[in-house]
This record gives sequence, C-alpha cells and structure tokens, in this order.
Amino acid sequence: MAVKASLFKVDNGDMVLFETESGRRILTDINIREAADDEDDDTPNVGKQLRNKLDRDDKGRLFVDGFLNTHPDADHIRGLVKHFHLGDPSTWVKADDKIIIREMWSSPIVFRRAKAKDEDHVLCADAEAWRDEARRRANRFKKERTAEDGNRILILGEDVDGKTDDLTEILVKVDEVFSKICGVQDTSFEARLLAPMPADDEAEEEVLTKNNSSVIMRLDLKVSKVTRGRFLLGGDAEVAIWDRIWERNKKWPERLQYDVLIAPHHCSWHSLSYDSWSEKGEKAKVSEPARSALGQPLDGALIVASSKTIKDDKNDPPCIRAKREYIDILDPVKGEFKCVADSPGDDPLAIEVTSAGPRIRRAAVAVSVAAGTGIGSQPLAHG
Repeated sequence: MAVKASLFKVDNGDMVLFETESGRRILTDINIREAADDEDDDTPNVGKQLRNKLDRDDKGRLFVDGFLNTHPDADHIRGLVKHFHLGDPSTWVKADDKIIIREMWSSPIVFRRAKAKDEDHVLCADAEAWRDEARRRANRFKKERTAEDGNRILILGEDVDGKTDDLTEILVKVDEVFSKICGVQDTSFEARLLAPMPADDEAEEEVLTKNNSSVIMRLDLKVSKVTRGRFLLGGDAEVAIWDRIWERNKKWPERLQYDVLIAPHHCSWHSLSYDSWSEKGEKAKVSEPARSALGQPLDGALIVASSKTIKDDKNDPPCIRAKREYIDILDPVKGEFKCVADSPGDDPLAIEVTSAGPRIRRAAVAVSVAAGTGIGSQPLAHG
C-alpha cells in the first residue's frame, strides 16, 4: 500500500491522516467545521474527504486504526461527535454511519493541564466527549484487562497521583518508542513520545500548563521496514515546552530530526519566542533552545504550516516571523516551507513516502502533458 500523509485544509487547525505500508490509517487531530459539512459553502468538505480515504470492516463500518488527539482545543477536535462513533462498537448505528475509532491515543495529563490553564476555561463539547470516551475505554480495560477494536486506548504519558500505575499495558511513557497499532506489532511504523513531560515540582507544572501542553511525537513511516519518513508533530506546544524538549534531548538530537515538521500551533511565533510579535515586531527574540528543538531538519526536509495563508502582518498564528525563522532553519539542508492553505484546489496536501524519502504529490491536472499523465510527484531535495 502507498505510504503517505494527507494534510487537510482546515485553516488554523490540525488534521492529518497517515497511511502506512501495512494498510493502517492513523488520524491526528480533526477540525471539521460546520461550514465544511454545508454543500452550499465553499469550505473544503474535509469530513467527506476523510471518509473517502477510509476502508470498511466486515460489518460495513468505516474506521481509523488509530486516532491521536494532541491537544483538546476546538481546532484539534472539532467534529468528533458528529462524525465518529463513541461508545461500545456494538452500539454502532448503520443509519448514522459514523466512523469507528479502533484505538484512541490520548493523554489525560494534557487534558488536565488544559483545564488548569484557565479556571474559567470550559472544554468544548467535542473535547468533553473525547475525554469521556477515553475514560470509558480506560475503565473498561481496568476491569477486563483486555480490549478489542473499537474499545482500545493507548495512554500517552503518565498521569498524576499514580492514576495510570495500573494501566502499564496500555501506557506509553515519555521517551519510549512504540510500534504497535491496535495491539499488533507493525514493522511499517514507529513512534517516539517526546511530551507531555512530567513536572519536577509545582513551579514546573505551572510553566507546562501555561504553555499549551500537547502530545509531541515523532512518527516514523517505513518502506520495506526501513524508516523513510520522519514526521515531528507538536500540537499547540509553546516556547517553554520546546525549551524543555531540547534540554531533555540535546544529548540525542537525532530524536528530534525530521523529514517533515508540522509547524506547532499553526506556525505561531509563540512556539519560538517568549516575546509578542504584535508588540515587539522585529525586536522580538528567538529562544535558542526552542529553535534548536525545532531546528533539526534532515536533508531536503519539509516544514508545513497547517494554517490560513500567512501574510506579512501582526497576526499570530499564523505568523510571518515564524515562517521566516523556519525558512532559515531549512536553508542549510535545502528544504522547503509549505502552507496547507496555499496548495491548489480543495484536496489535502499529500506527501508520499517512498524508498527515496517523502515527496509532495501534485494534484491531477485537467489536460495531461508529455507522456499522457496528469499526475506527478515533486520530490523534496533528498528524494
């Protein structure tokens, strides 16, 4: 099966579908807006696009093998209740035809920190639904000590007060590498969990909480069992977290190397700096540890902003100053910066991974040229 990542056009939001050589499909975050479901609106219908990329199981149900939520803000989880089945898979309703989540990848500490960041902060209904479904699956595992597709959960990062101590079979600790999907070893996939990091004390916990704690993961796609596409995912993590990511991993920078970086927080300056772009402008300073964490591209790497079109203004996110910094990071490796919103048409930005590495897949054109083919691939510099 073709190995690829599809980055959907969701403005300032995240939604990526990974397809492995073994045929597994891993979804990371969603931002399916109401306008996207309206046939009379020109917003890309990403819900329909996603469904068209999925298979059905022997019961006729669409499914994703894994679903990672990096952060519970609405632009990372919008559309969950409307489009995905929640509850035991036996209660799936054919008429609703919702997508089955075979295995959730979820972090309770990220949800806890999101709530603590602002005492008045209320999770959106989709985030609450995700949290409740995660609890259902975790509690079911505690009781049954086993799970089947549709009831599985992988817990990313240890929770506070020993809450995950009796869930070691389904727990991935920070710095650990895992290669199982739905309980089965997969030779076409590997991932290292880099965050959420545990806090050493209350002061550290406060810093992590205030900086949009997110799941940070390097997800590797393999071709013929050899790693060919390294994707660094960082949710909405801000500068203090990336500073700590570097301090924790600077002896092993290869852990942070990437072929593709999804620019954190929709290409926000706050992932690279403690200074406000709108207030300080060009006087705003980069945090060197954070830049080092995000500045480990491999030859010909690609940095992608899942955001609106980036303009030369004071907006953040996306931020023109962050874009310039990422372009500077890519310069020594002859890499490329892309904004999902700027790719042609409504279809997702497609990145194929072959034995030559990742390459951007161009959309079909109306009239073929040359040898009668309308589809091509644009290799990255090392492809």
